Amino acid sequence: MKFHVFVFVGVVHFLPLNSGKAVYGNGISQRTFQEIKEEIARYGDVAKAIINLAVYGKARNRSYERLALLVDTVGPRLSGSKSLEKAIQIMHQNLQEDGLENVHLEPVKIPHWERGEESAVMLEPRIHKMAVLGLGSSIGTPPEGITAEVLVVTSFDELQRRAPEARGKIVVYNQPYTNYSRAVQYRVQGAVEAAKVGALASLIRSVASFSIYSPHTGIQEYQDGVPKIPTACITVEDAEMMSRMASRGSRIVIQLKMGAKNYPDADSFNTVAEIIGSKYPEQVVLVSGHLDSWDVGQGAMDDGGGAFISWEALSLIKDLGLRPKRTLRLVLWTAEEQGGIGALQYYQLHKANISNYSLVMESDLGTFLPSGLQFTGSDKARAIVEEVMCLLEPINVTQVFRAGEGTDINFWIQAGVPGASLLDDLYKYFSFHHSHGDTMTVMDPKQMNVAAAVWAVVSYVIADMEEMLPRS
Repeated sequence: MKFHVFVFVGVVHFLPLNSGKAVYGNGISQRTFQEIKEEIARYGDVAKAIINLAVYGKARNRSYERLALLVDTVGPRLSGSKSLEKAIQIMHQNLQEDGLENVHLEPVKIPHWERGEESAVMLEPRIHKMAVLGLGSSIGTPPEGITAEVLVVTSFDELQRRAPEARGKIVVYNQPYTNYSRAVQYRVQGAVEAAKVGALASLIRSVASFSIYSPHTGIQEYQDGVPKIPTACITVEDAEMMSRMASRGSRIVIQLKMGAKNYPDADSFNTVAEIIGSKYPEQVVLVSGHLDSWDVGQGAMDDGGGAFISWEALSLIKDLGLRPKRTLRLVLWTAEEQGGIGALQYYQLHKANISNYSLVMESDLGTFLPSGLQFTGSDKARAIVEEVMCLLEPINVTQVFRAGEGTDINFWIQAGVPGASLLDDLYKYFSFHHSHGDTMTVMDPKQMNVAAAVWAVVSYVIADMEEMLPRS
C-alpha cells in the first residue's frame, strides 16, 4: 500500500482550533453539523504531524520494539500467574519513565487457573498422540485419565438428536468454522451441553480460520446444576480426521489426561496512565488494550499489540507537545481472557462518572494493517467520527464500520457511551488466536506504526474537540 509522505522540519505550529465561542447552552450544543465539520477539518495539520511521527519519523517501529522487549522478557501472561504480575510491574515503571501523568495501579481480583500436565491419545482405531490444550477454567481428569469411546458431532442439534449415544463417552465437536462468533459457542458451551447428555468429557475443534496442526485454547463456562466435565481443544486436523473415521463406522477410543486446577481468585491490577486535559480534565477519552494473555505463545498479537498501540497513542501525543482539552486515559486491562474481569471492576469503580466519558476505545482484534474503525454510538456521533476518520486519508484508513464493541468496553457501551475498536485482517487474526503461534513473528512493525497513528489521531481529536460526542 502506498502512503503519502509529509515532511516537516523543526517545530510544528498548529492553528488555534477553538474560537472561544460558547458551544453549550443548558448542556446542549447550539452548533450546526457544518460548524463541527469545519472544526474537525482544522485538525489536518495535527493529524499529519502524528502520522509523520508514527509512520515515518523518530517513533516508527517504537511500539513494535517496546512490545518485543516485554513479551521476550516475560512471555505469556495468564490471569493469576507470576508472569502477568511481572508484566504489570514492568508496564507501571515504563509508563512512569515515559513521562505520562497519574500513572497508577488499580487493584482487582482475578481468576487463577492452571492447566497442568495434559495429553490426549487415540487408542483405537490406531495409536495417535494428539495435540491438545485444556480450556480455561476446566476441571482436570482423575490421575489415571478418562478412557472412553468417542461420539463425533458437528453441532449442538446433532448432539441432541444423538443424546442416547453420548452417555459415558467423550464428545468431540467438529463444528464448521464460518466465523468466530458462531464457532466460539462450541468452545464456551460445549462442555455443558455434553454433560447434559451424560458425556464424560468434551473435545472441541479449535476455533480457528486456518490451522497447521495447532490447538487454540480459550475460556469455557460451566453452568450451575450441570455436572462439570473436563474439556479441551484439539486441532482442526484431528477433529476432521475423527469425523471421517466415524462416518466410516470406525470405533474411536481416546485416553484424556488433564491436570487442570482452579485456585482462589488472585490479586492483580488494571494499569492506568493519563495525559490530563487542559480545559475539561474531568472528561475522558479512554484508550485501551488488555495486558493478560493465554499461557501459550507470547501473547504478542492478543493483545500485546493492542495494549502497546494504546500506550503509543499517548506517547505520540506527548512527544508532539500536544495536550487535549479533555483527559486521555490509557487503561491496560487485566483478566480480559476470563471474560473482562478487570474491566468489569473498573466499570463498577468509575461508573458514577459515566457522564464524563466521551469515547471508550479498545484494540483487541490485532494490529495488522487497519481497515478502519468500528464504532457504536448515536447517528450524530457516528457522523462526527466519520469526519475525524477523513483526517487519516494520508494513510488510506478512513472507513467507519458498525459494531465497535469489545469485551473490556462493552460495559460502557451498554450504558450509552460511544465505543470504538480497531478493525483489520480477522482471517489472519483467528489463524493465530489463543495458540502457540501468537508470537512476535506474527507482528509487523510497519503495520503497527499505521495502527498506532490511527489510534492516536482518533483519540486526540475526539479528546480535543470543544464538545463531547453526542449520545442517543
